[in-house]
Amino acid sequence: MMKAEHNGQEYYRLYIDGQWVDSSSAKLIEVQNPANEEVIGRVSDAAASDVQKALESSEKAQLQWQRLPAVKRAAYLVKLVEKVKEKRDFLARLLVLEQGKTYGEALGEVDDTMAYMMYAAESANKIKGDILPSNREGEILQIRKVPYGVTIGLCAWNYPLALLGRKLGPALVTGNTMIIKPHELTPIASAEFFNLIHEAGFPPGVANFVTGTGAEVGQLLVSSPITKLVTVTGSVRAGQQIYKAASDNITALSLELGGKAPFIVLEDADIDKAAEAAVSARFANCGQVCVCSEMVLVHEKVADEFTAKLLEHMKSIKVGDPFDPSVTMGPKANGNDLIKIDDIVQETVAQGASIAWGGKRPSGGIFDKGYWYEPTILVDVKPDMAAAQKEIFGPVLPIVRISSFEEAIDIVNASELGLSAYLFTNDMKKMMHGTDVLQVGTVFLNQGMSGCMQGYHSGHKLSGLGGEDGEYGLEGYLQKRTIYMNYL
Repeated sequence: MMKAEHNGQEYYRLYIDGQWVDSSSAKLIEVQNPANEEVIGRVSDAAASDVQKALESSEKAQLQWQRLPAVKRAAYLVKLVEKVKEKRDFLARLLVLEQGKTYGEALGEVDDTMAYMMYAAESANKIKGDILPSNREGEILQIRKVPYGVTIGLCAWNYPLALLGRKLGPALVTGNTMIIKPHELTPIASAEFFNLIHEAGFPPGVANFVTGTGAEVGQLLVSSPITKLVTVTGSVRAGQQIYKAASDNITALSLELGGKAPFIVLEDADIDKAAEAAVSARFANCGQVCVCSEMVLVHEKVADEFTAKLLEHMKSIKVGDPFDPSVTMGPKANGNDLIKIDDIVQETVAQGASIAWGGKRPSGGIFDKGYWYEPTILVDVKPDMAAAQKEIFGPVLPIVRISSFEEAIDIVNASELGLSAYLFTNDMKKMMHGTDVLQVGTVFLNQGMSGCMQGYHSGHKLSGLGGEDGEYGLEGYLQKRTIYMNYL
């Protein structure tokens, strides 16, 4: 059974070796609805012995899973996608309850989850190596791509289901086994997802699921000698801790960490288009997207026009019950982040900036409980102020005036982070120059936030290493093996 009961409290169990099992610790983690702070469910807090069982189960299952032809591994993913499709509404509602995104955004996340897995499944017969000529007679060289073995997927709370599909699909189709650890804030939709894995009949140990904190369960998974690859979506601080924990075993890592994406608007840009895109690029999922615009760098010649149009577009944002179809923004996912965001706003104002829109927690009615923050625009922001320096990861957009494209480039490249950037200009030379010199993993040219399964999502500098999606992301789950074959 997926769920059990203890002292009158129902909770989700761990999924290890094809079975739902109780944690040895008997401890539970409560999961809150960020819209009203009510407890909506509980999950097991895995003990060290449970983590070890999951690792051993994954290790035992891996070689047999690897021996299956890739197209047969892909068939399991296709069957899983069919089951997810049947539960689309159910899973979306769970995402709203535990993460706070709007119902429409949650449906989109479930769809993305299926798309990630289908892309991986469709790539099964496209995994390829190389055959090279040798320097010796009667010999050929083969370079094969082989799985790492046991892999760990550590998923962030902002897209708990999509990140699971993004990691699990390519890991499994390439012949690895994977243990998923969701973030403790948002584990419920993931638990239900694993119930679908069970129903789809995946071989025991191919996909395991453990819940707990990153400091304890995550640390055990990352530091184990059984683990051969860890893929992480999370903060820079978490990535640094994982990097250290994996170092003793030289464990392979794929880290997608924080960002401080600039939204650059030059004097020749389409201002209407830029202003509209800036709203969606900042306030989607309450600003809790790694590639969300974190600050606007707008040329002083068009700054007033851009700001006026941006404020006009802000009227389209409606904050409230995320199940209400007219609402476009829900609450923040957790209270600690809410405090951090307000501290950044207040610090920036104290440094001389002004609030042009929002700037505080709303109150009254639905807003008296939960982790709400008004969509906020800060103006008169300087590059050295808090909102321009610190990652906000919430519904606050600072506007910084610049005098030239070169100044914008200097501001962007001075940052320790380098995940993504937006650039609005109609000058082709500036477009090409920007893509040459902006030290980020993704550049959005004259458009808002976007993404394709066949693309590649990666960060530069402290924003990470490795990456996800597309052909290059799939290859991240494979290591190379060279064979010298003598046939005389």
